Amino acid sequence: MGTNRRDFIRNVSLGAAGLAMSGSLMGMISSKRASANERVNLACCGIGNQGAADIMALYNTGQCNIVALCDTDMGARHTTRMMEQFPNAPRFQDFRVMFDKMANQIDAVLIATPDHSHFPITMLAMSLGKAVFVEKPLARTFHEVELMMQAALRYGVVTQMGNQGHSGANYFQFKAWVEAGIIKDVTHINAHMNNPRRWHGWDTSITKFPSGDPIPSTLDWDGWVAAAEMRDFHRDFVNGQWRCWYDFGLGALGDWGAHIIDTAHRFLDLGLPYEINPIKLDGHNSFFFPQASTIDFKFPERGNMPACNITWYDGIDNFPPLPDGLGNVELDPDIPPPSDGAIQPISLNPGKEIYSKDLVFAGGTHASTLSIIPEEKAREMQSKLPDVPRSPSDHYANFLLAVKGQEEARSPFEISGPLSQVFSLGVMAQFLNKKLVFDRETKQITNSKLGNELLVGTPPRKGWEEFYKL
Repeated sequence: MGTNRRDFIRNVSLGAAGLAMSGSLMGMISSKRASANERVNLACCGIGNQGAADIMALYNTGQCNIVALCDTDMGARHTTRMMEQFPNAPRFQDFRVMFDKMANQIDAVLIATPDHSHFPITMLAMSLGKAVFVEKPLARTFHEVELMMQAALRYGVVTQMGNQGHSGANYFQFKAWVEAGIIKDVTHINAHMNNPRRWHGWDTSITKFPSGDPIPSTLDWDGWVAAAEMRDFHRDFVNGQWRCWYDFGLGALGDWGAHIIDTAHRFLDLGLPYEINPIKLDGHNSFFFPQASTIDFKFPERGNMPACNITWYDGIDNFPPLPDGLGNVELDPDIPPPSDGAIQPISLNPGKEIYSKDLVFAGGTHASTLSIIPEEKAREMQSKLPDVPRSPSDHYANFLLAVKGQEEARSPFEISGPLSQVFSLGVMAQFLNKKLVFDRETKQITNSKLGNELLVGTPPRKGWEEFYKL
């Protein structure tokens, strides 16, 4: 089966340009899909921490069977719970072996691994005709996301990014208010996540990666690193700590931006920015994320919509200017906690303020709904607000029902891909500590040769090139 996979990859890379999705190419793809009355057979890659939460949420919809569990650290404390929960599901430490042995038994794949390893798993799954649910952000580099969007179209599979609030009340409210003309002429959005992050308090004068630790006996470190540049194992690279490092994650912006600015990005048709300016980077270094960041994204006019800026703030003492009448915004109890513990209520909870020509809106994160501020204006507008439909399904059920052909996925790659690319561009500006000018037509950075090269990133490690040819 390993030979078959390699042959398939070679044939696709050589012939995809000419064959596109012809019958001969499609015939090579295992395209088993669940019918409307069947459960979806779901394979799970990344089964600890957020992955475990995703698995249980998908399983508890009653719409899927868990048919395979895969993790590079099978046997660690954070992965054993899922193995105990699903003792009969075959277990794998390498996603390539899983697909070699079980491809024709799988309808869909959950990818909840660290950001840097989303890409190869997702590309192989889609090339085999499998639907994919990929945790946010979709991938680490701009180019990887671009390839994933192209592949999703080429292979015609159902896709969903794991920004779970995109199926909740905020999604339907934002959509209804835009369609009713309540949200219009938006010129500026402040988005913020000011809770402590894992890297806060680290030594920002760092000049090299930390010295290696012994590799845990349960961990396949080579598989964990995947296509990224090989580093010595260190305890602060794994179990969520990977979010701290440019090599492996996208920091606070990639982690929380997908839950805070997703509806504004979609329903205001923002697309990609033309300028990304790191206004403030406290503790900038070339290894892990700053202690505080303020990043300004400029988006052009779109149709009859005016140009719009989004300014992102993170860091425990790095707050945006707040509008009059904001008051105390309660922390939504339904917001899922981060994997390193509960969200701690602070003076300004994660969220956004949206400024339009006539109105100001304040909102939180995930599915939290918007309010019009100040209160007097909200009371004045009350009779003009449209009815907002209830969500027919949460984000997990929506994905599985889409696989069965009963709903359309709400955060497919065509929607979540450009959003993920916004985060990638923001992280590049953080890393370079430089304003970037981006050509939205050619998708090139025009004022920095290194910045333009970073759109693609470092070449994949030897043995991982094949996934970039699918």
